[in-house]
Amino acid sequence: MENTATVSAAPRSRSLTSRLGDFGPTYGALLALVLLVVANAIFTPYFATLSNLWNVLQLVSTTVLVAVGMTIVIATGGIDLSVGSVMAIASAAAAVSFGRGTAFAILFALFIACGVGAFNGALISGFRIQPIIVTLATLITGRGVAQVISNGGQLIPFSNPAFEYLGKGYIGPVPVQVVMMLAVVAAGIFAMRATSFGRYVFAIGSNEAAARLAGVKVRRTKIAVYALSGLLAGLAGLIETARLGASDAQKVGLYIELDAIAAVVVGGTVLSGGRATIIGTLIGALIMQVITTSFNMGPFGLNPLPYSWGLVFKAAIIVLAVYIQRPRLA
Repeated sequence: MENTATVSAAPRSRSLTSRLGDFGPTYGALLALVLLVVANAIFTPYFATLSNLWNVLQLVSTTVLVAVGMTIVIATGGIDLSVGSVMAIASAAAAVSFGRGTAFAILFALFIACGVGAFNGALISGFRIQPIIVTLATLITGRGVAQVISNGGQLIPFSNPAFEYLGKGYIGPVPVQVVMMLAVVAAGIFAMRATSFGRYVFAIGSNEAAARLAGVKVRRTKIAVYALSGLLAGLAGLIETARLGASDAQKVGLYIELDAIAAVVVGGTVLSGGRATIIGTLIGALIMQVITTSFNMGPFGLNPLPYSWGLVFKAAIIVLAVYIQRPRLA
């Protein structure tokens, strides 16, 4: 599990119990995930099948991609509410650019998504505006921009096998989007554990003023963090578009910021910044997806439950996760 310490190394005198306590919420989330999977495997018909496993991983892939970026943003003490709109912008940009080639459409969409994220970071770091205000404005504006790009929010269907491979292709028995999800998770863990970028992120989240005095390029790091969040949201938007075979600026990425934040919090990352766990975020996203899948299939032999009940259950889990983190937020 990745290091969640700040720039300075943890004292050698800390006990093993103390160190394990730092990861309590993450271990609790892992235990909850195991219990959910075991209970559903026993009591929910057809849950414990290989096809359902791949289905869960495929459905959760876009949430995990967005949530990894969200984890890094939250580690700096920020938040990014614009990720769903960035997904819609990337989707629309790619759909209207296929005439110039598939590679161009993908790179163009990712460039725009990354640029939107960098713009958020520049406003937040350059003008000292609260992240929630900047990204909320981008959430609203970005959805409108996506609809403008797609001629008033029209559904744009397409037939492009090379592009659709992102959402429907396989590498051996493994879906492509699952491979990309795991690659991004691995890269996120490496970046946060073994690079100066990760140490800078934790330092800013722990104490921005002290980080600046210590020589951390706070503005540059924040811009990079939000640009990365935008890039991953753009990639998630392309995967969702490829899976659907159409771009729908009104629905692509809708409310995914809530799922991403929920995954981050349930996984053990604290909202105050300075500490984060990419593995925990993956676990948190899987918990939410297993709950959704279970409700859709009919949990424990019951009839499928309404979507609204799933939302209530997820909300209860989020509140519990925040309560568990409460002593560490003080």
